[in-house]
This record gives sequence, C-alpha cells and structure tokens, in this order.
Amino acid sequence: MANTTSTTLKLTVQATGENSGTWGQFTNTNLLILEQAIGGYDAVGVTSGATLTFSNGVLSNGKNQVLKLVGTITGNVNVTIPDGIEKTYIVNNATTGAHTVTFKTSSGSGVTWGTTDKTTKIVYTDGTDVLEGVSATSPGGTDKQIQFNDNGSFGGITMGTTGQILTTDGTTASFQDPAAGGTSWQAVKTAGFTAVAGEGYFINTTSGAITMTLPSSPTIGDEVSFIDYAGTFDTNNLTIGRNSENIQGSAADLTVSVERAANTLVYTDGTQGWLLKVK
Repeated sequence: MANTTSTTLKLTVQATGENSGTWGQFTNTNLLILEQAIGGYDAVGVTSGATLTFSNGVLSNGKNQVLKLVGTITGNVNVTIPDGIEKTYIVNNATTGAHTVTFKTSSGSGVTWGTTDKTTKIVYTDGTDVLEGVSATSPGGTDKQIQFNDNGSFGGITMGTTGQILTTDGTTASFQDPAAGGTSWQAVKTAGFTAVAGEGYFINTTSGAITMTLPSSPTIGDEVSFIDYAGTFDTNNLTIGRNSENIQGSAADLTVSVERAANTLVYTDGTQGWLLKVK
C-alpha cells in the first residue's frame, strides 16, 4: 500500500511497511509543516495578486499561520488558496495603494479589505469559501466593536464617540451621552436675566435689585443655583421670577433678602414647581 496525502496540510501519511530507511525524513518534514501551520510567518508579495501553494509533503507558503500581504497595488487584487483546504489564518493587509484586497479560494468567495482598510483579520476556510472570524482592527481603522455574550450568543456594540458611556436598558446595550450632572457656573450677573437649567449664577446686586427669571418648560430634575456675590441681597433683593411655574407650591415670585444667601432650586412637577434644596 502506497503513501497517501492528508487533505488539509498535505502531510505525507506513510503506509505500513513503506519508506524503509527514510521514514524519519518524512516524519521530520511533517513536523516542520505542522510547525509552519501553527506558528509560521511569511510576507507574500501581492502586487498583481498571488496564489498560495499547498504542495504535497513539503513546506509551502499557503501552509503558514500568519501572512503579511505586501507590495504596491495599482488595482484590486486577489490572494487565492486552493479549493478543498480547511485552515485558519491571521492575515495582515500591509499593501500600499487605495485598492481592495480579497483573500479567497480558487472557486469560492472570500474576505475583502476595503481600499483604505490596512488591518489584520482572523479568517478561515471551510474548504469552499474564506470567511472572517474575528476582526482585529488597527488604531487607524474604523470598525471598532465590543463583543458581548448573551446566553451563548455574541453580539457586537459599535464604539461610541468621545465622552460617551456604555449603558443598558436591561435588554440592549449601547453607548450614550452621559446624563447631565454638576453645575456649570457662569460669570457674575449685574442685571436681570433668564436662567438656564444646569447653570449656577453669582449675582451682584450692589447697584440695584435684580430679577432672575427661571427657565420656561422645565422638566423634573432641572436645577438652577445662585449665590449672593457681594453680600447685598439684604439691601437690594434678588427676585426669582417663576416664569408661569409654581415656586414651592405657590403661584408667586420668590424674594431673596438674606445677605450671602445661596441655594439651588430643583423642578419637580406642575403642582409644587421649583423647590429649594436648602431652607
């Protein structure tokens, strides 16, 4: 019975009684091919495309685990492996030129890098097509995702923009802008003005009384803060205009006449309106 060849890596499968005196050479070559498949690296020039080889019983560039595709390409190119091969690859598209690179089987489909996609991908072939496993995008890439496991099913969440946080409604996770928090303090006010929710005001009534009008159409949790800047609220009062909303349950403006007064109003609802945090 003669030697045969394995389907995937084209190893020499020795038959019983064959290769007397030379079986060790076949074994050593098989081990080198396995080493190549597990940790082998090769830079493959693909200027005009390339066909990777899988020769029987010898080392071949298509058997490497890691492939770096190099060269200046002036058009879209294909890097092809033979049909019938089942193998996993780590492929780095290091070509120069704004053209696509497709890693595929001879007769089937493959994985394509876009014209500006110079990234590393983990791909595999099932003997018919080349498919993408996990995409490892470089810092300059655009397809950044976090993978989550939900009862054994993985799903991707696309990265958000700067300053966003990851949140969930109990079913779906996504990146969102953080909820407004803290107080944005403004420059000293010396004349009447309309306040904005989330802002704080240093109010100087040295020259005369001032009216701070509360925001219109407030929503629950809106806040407005104020401080007596010059210690003159007792002489020239601060009037807080309700702007059609109640203040502490009353349909009346609020007068602040305490020297060095400081407080924050929080909107609740149409009944109580704006409430003071401290009394």
